[in-house]
Amino acid sequence: MDYKAVMQRAIGVSEKGLGKTSPNPIVGAVIIDSKGTVISEGFHDRMKSDDHAEIVAIKVAGRQARGATIVITMEPCNHVGATAACTEAIIDAGISTVVFAVKDPNAIAAGGADRLLAAGINVIEGVLKEEAAHSNRAWLMKIKKNRPYFTWKIAATLDGKIAATDGTSKWISNKASRSDVQLLRRQSDAILVGTNTVIVDNPQLIPIGDFEGYSQNPIRIICGEQELPPDSKVFDDAALTEVVRSKNLDLLVEKLNTLGINQVFVEAGPTLASAMLNHGLIDELVIYQAPSLLGSGRAFFALDFKSTITDQIQMEHIDTRVLDGDVKSVYLLRSGE
Repeated sequence: MDYKAVMQRAIGVSEKGLGKTSPNPIVGAVIIDSKGTVISEGFHDRMKSDDHAEIVAIKVAGRQARGATIVITMEPCNHVGATAACTEAIIDAGISTVVFAVKDPNAIAAGGADRLLAAGINVIEGVLKEEAAHSNRAWLMKIKKNRPYFTWKIAATLDGKIAATDGTSKWISNKASRSDVQLLRRQSDAILVGTNTVIVDNPQLIPIGDFEGYSQNPIRIICGEQELPPDSKVFDDAALTEVVRSKNLDLLVEKLNTLGINQVFVEAGPTLASAMLNHGLIDELVIYQAPSLLGSGRAFFALDFKSTITDQIQMEHIDTRVLDGDVKSVYLLRSGE
């Protein structure tokens, strides 16, 4: 049987867990019968329970899981943590075949495939590996580099300006782009800005809109040395706020790691965001370009150093789409590999 279509479904299911699983990865599982008919599906959602995706799908399938195939975006865990090992749950459920995309790189939880094979279960690995890895790139990066994954969001004119010469910036991007930003906020574990952004713009930094299944907002992270007004909106009770009173980016990473954060949505101004990029801390860039020109004004990239064309910061283009006239493009920075 070709499991690609089912794995694609599992990847889509896993993405329902974005912003809900930290510090764990997003994982989706789909159980099918011998004819390929879907029996059940599930994804990891720590806002509801500690159950991993496999457990969720097995509980829904009940007795129908016996002799069935489970298709999972990641190798089942083989250790006891907040929950029992998923490998044992699969064995106990009588599942005959396990198909997964990405091998678990976490040494603590690895070894699931070997345990299942030892139990006589058919194991197929690597189905849509690249697609599943891209979907789960934040957690995989965290395991690889021992730090969260940073996505920098920019709204700019075609000539790269984020504000006019008088400092005004609302609104460069259109309503469709701003709505898309709210979704990206919602799918993140934390939203990061600098102290100057809080002082000048006084943002609340929470997702705006109706998003199903979320019981809490992303953590708000403020980084910098400037004193913040005590009545700033970021100090309300809509979300947890952590202030890193330093320009030391290593201290910032250390704090984020203690919070168990997988993915950080960077809405900082050009000073902090550019410093992060220069420090190797920007993994992904999402830019919304409005069909307009300012000529003069504030540029989104603040680093100013002598360079030649060979000093360009290379990026990998991932996606581009048009949002009511604005152009949204997504790039991966090669420094984040």
